Amino acid sequence: MLVWAVLFINLALVTYTIGVWAERRSRELAWGHFAFFCLGLVFDTVGTAFMKLLADGAPLNLHGITGLAALILMFLHTAWAGFVLWKKQDSQRKQFHKFSLFVWILWLIPYSIGVALSFLNG
Repeated sequence: MLVWAVLFINLALVTYTIGVWAERRSRELAWGHFAFFCLGLVFDTVGTAFMKLLADGAPLNLHGITGLAALILMFLHTAWAGFVLWKKQDSQRKQFHKFSLFVWILWLIPYSIGVALSFLNG
């Protein structure tokens, strides 16, 4: 089960990173970026579900708390992207652009903690 958790979390990293940086480089939010945000969110949710099964009732730790916060932010980020694109609200695109990078950086915190823990636990 650990293999599946790692696979899906890494797929989330790749797809979410593509979406965020493609949107940043183009300076224009597009439906293709939204698709990558959605894939990243789905992969992260599935990977997190596998990790939850592996935790087997263990108390919530720093990795779990930051991971849950990052997942919630990813959801809000993706929902906002869809809303901005659907409503064609150009006034919110600049704010979204900043928020996008912020969420991605915050998402890297639990990812990095997970990588560090995997090295420490051998």
